[in-house]
Order: sequence, then C-alpha cells, then structure tokens
Amino acid sequence: MVQDETLSTATATASALHRFNRYEIKYYLPEANIPEFRERIQERMGVDANKNDSSRRITSLYYDSTDLRFYWEKIEGLRFRRKLRIRAYGEPEKINDDTIVFVEIKQRVNRVTQKRRIPLSYREAKMLCDERKNPENPAVREAFVNEVLTLAETADLQPMVITTYHREAYVGIDADLGLRITMDHRVQGRSTDFDLGVNAANKFIIPSHLTIVEVKANERVPTWYTDLAAELCLDVVRVSKYCKAIEANSIQGAIAKKAVS
Repeated sequence: MVQDETLSTATATASALHRFNRYEIKYYLPEANIPEFRERIQERMGVDANKNDSSRRITSLYYDSTDLRFYWEKIEGLRFRRKLRIRAYGEPEKINDDTIVFVEIKQRVNRVTQKRRIPLSYREAKMLCDERKNPENPAVREAFVNEVLTLAETADLQPMVITTYHREAYVGIDADLGLRITMDHRVQGRSTDFDLGVNAANKFIIPSHLTIVEVKANERVPTWYTDLAAELCLDVVRVSKYCKAIEANSIQGAIAKKAVS
C-alpha cells in the first residue's frame, strides 16, 4: 500500500485550506429515538437551507486502488489520508449526464477533516474520474482538477462502491454559527452498477434501525449539545460509510491479503 504522503505536505495543505477545517463527531442513534432528538435539536438550530425534496437523497461513488489503499489508510488511522468520490443529490432516476454533481476530495489531517469539491455535470465528472481527462470547464479550479488527475493516476483509482442514504440537516444559529448536525437514515451501499443514475439494488451497510448522527463544528461543540448527548447516553463511534460499504459488500480479496501479510 502506498503511504508516501509527507508530513510537510500535510502541514502545507492544512495551512492552505484552513477555512475548510471541520471537526466531526459521529454517533449511532436508534430510529425510535430520532423524534425526541429531532425535537431537541430544532429548539436551537435551523433547517439547512439546502434541504429540500431534491437534496434529501445523497448518493456517492467512491474510488480506490485495487489493494484498497484508502480503505486501509482509514482502518490504520493514518494522520494524513484522502479519498475521492463523486456525490449526487436527488433520486437516482432524476440523474443524467447533464445533472450537476460534485467531485470531492475528503481528507484528514490529524484530527481535522477537510473537504474540497467542484461542481461538474455528471458527464464531466465521469470524464475526470473514470477517463482521467481534464473536462476543461472554465468554471472550475485547475489546481483541484490536477490534484484529482494526479491522485487517480498515481494510485490507479477505480470505482469501488456506492453509498446512498436519506439525510436530515440542521445548522447552527446565533452563537452556534458553523455548527451542523446531520442524521443519515437507511444507509445502504453496493459494489456493482456504478452509474449514479441507476436505481440499482443496495444492501444495508448500517443496520436499518440505526441512524448515523454526525456533528460538525469549525472550532467547538456547544455545551448545550454535549449536555444533550450525555442525557441521551450517546456514545461516540468511529464509522466510515465507505469502509462499511467495502465490508458489507464482501470486497474481501485485498482485506484478506492485508490481514495475513
């Protein structure tokens, strides 16, 4: 597995992207407890302005090397790691080559999560990530496109899994600006049919009775939320939808090979 990212590169990247830094905390919450949690959250937060009928369903296509480099970087907890995905909003049957999607690089530098993305048509996104060709869209940042191309070519990235779920999103107001809480329901995935516009069969990668609650904050989580989490006995979990999709869909070749090496 390639692990040649240097600490100096990570430090430089973190500095350049400081305004995108986010701290993330995740929990499992039974669906039966969601109504109470939702009510308590709504007392102090507003509904995300981007939350509407066309954006509640989120579907993401993840790329990785054949030896699952990104999977193992997450499992082993490397201080600096990245992953590449194409993310689409809305029901699959409404996604076509002209639909705007997002090509994203999500990376971790120590305890800080950073996400960068560019909007492209689905056609252009496939050209960039699958064909490894510059879509030459004047509206996107050339440096980001070059980073995607370099990452894809260096690691020989291939489509690996798709994840899909329904998301509720809430944003902080007043003193809690920068706070965001999401609830991801019915988290599923698949390792075939990599067209985001296909309403293909998926399997649950998180038990159907559980929701993933994720808290994102720029600098701190407010006291009222930590008190709420303690009251509801929420335990922090380390969970990656991508890793769960890999494991649930029996992509075991590289996993088994790594385990015995």
